[in-house]
Amino acid sequence: MFRTNADKLVKISVVGEVASPVIGKSVYRVSPTGTPTILPGVGGITYNLRVGDLACGWEADHVEPCVSVENKENDPRYGQGANAAFNVLSCIGNQAIVVTGDAKGSKGVVTGKHGGIEHVLVDFQPETLEKLMLGDKILVKAFGLGLKLTDFSDVKVMNMDPFFLETLDPKPNGEKLEVPVTHMIPATIMGSGLGASQTHSGDYDIQLFDENVIEQYGLEDLRLGDLVAIIDADHSFGRIYRQGAISVGIVVHTNCVTAGHGPGVTSLLTSPSGKIIPKIDSKANIACLLKLRADI
Repeated sequence: MFRTNADKLVKISVVGEVASPVIGKSVYRVSPTGTPTILPGVGGITYNLRVGDLACGWEADHVEPCVSVENKENDPRYGQGANAAFNVLSCIGNQAIVVTGDAKGSKGVVTGKHGGIEHVLVDFQPETLEKLMLGDKILVKAFGLGLKLTDFSDVKVMNMDPFFLETLDPKPNGEKLEVPVTHMIPATIMGSGLGASQTHSGDYDIQLFDENVIEQYGLEDLRLGDLVAIIDADHSFGRIYRQGAISVGIVVHTNCVTAGHGPGVTSLLTSPSGKIIPKIDSKANIACLLKLRADI
């Protein structure tokens, strides 16, 4: 069993609203082969796509599963301070509650964070989706920022509710921690999102343009909500390439057609000295771990 400082963490309210889908000034996305496409993208209520579904194969670009949420308050002292707090403080596994509209009182779970657009992603049951409306307010009981593994100083935790960490149930193995994941991913194919100065919000993308790499690492069946290990990646203070480091994250949005992009990954655990041992487990998906769906 592992020990944490969960009893020292602060649980705090943050709120956002269901965000509308948006499309840029140019409606086209151009692929690395020069093919222009027009596809659904970020935002909205996605009725037929949830954690547990495949991340690839959709006629889509950066689509976020289930419900996309943002805080539109503009604090003039700090720019978009309220939305930054909403993204940084919310953690994977946090409880989310609808507080306005026909779905008021319905509960969901935070499943991801998407950088650039700065959305928090929340999974709800299908019957709740039918009642939700763009603009409905969603309260998140944010809990997890500052979480530490007491006995593993070289394994850093981020973006994770202590309950979700407990459910994931990583196993101590000497000085290392054994963590269940569905796939191993080389840091060499990680793209958009590199260079960020912190990993407490946002994500970065798995480039899936090399068919040989896809086959070698078995990435064709990546699913939204999968926990994946990124080899030679250190997420301690931003996302960098470091030989021997290991990071674990969660797949948060679908594949993309644009060069440098792909299914996004929000960071959960990292060790610059490789003190994480990834253990392949096909059920290492948030939909299975938190029993969000009965059909997978």
